[in-house]
Amino acid sequence: MNRVRMTRGAAAGAVAAAVWALQQPADQRVFGVPYDDTELLGKFVTRGPAWRPAGWAIHLANGAAFGAAYAHLAPRMPGPAWARGPLAAMVENVVSWPGVALSERLHPAREELPALWRVPGAFAQATWRHLLFGAVLGELERRLND
Repeated sequence: MNRVRMTRGAAAGAVAAAVWALQQPADQRVFGVPYDDTELLGKFVTRGPAWRPAGWAIHLANGAAFGAAYAHLAPRMPGPAWARGPLAAMVENVVSWPGVALSERLHPAREELPALWRVPGAFAQATWRHLLFGAVLGELERRLND
């Protein structure tokens, strides 16, 4: 494992996660779904106003972890370099989406969060977010590790 490569990938992943979180208000209007990933994550660990910084921290850490793993695997992935980040993020989106149904039953703040599993547009919104994340991650990681 190349630690420098993975560290740069982690930085790219954190930036991509920040882009995802910052654009959420816009995609909420476009898709008509009031879902906020930082809220889901933050309210999993705390309530009150502390959920926002906690959610951001967890979201950025998740992006960094994904970015580090991506940087390690990207050179072995098939296809053109520009498509690898979006492909990795789309795979994660499809694999993790069923967890939404589980979250709606088990999340400690489920009563405060919007339902998503059977909501038209929610999967499209998640797909958009993952596609954006993957595109930003892939391009930043490629430039940092070129």
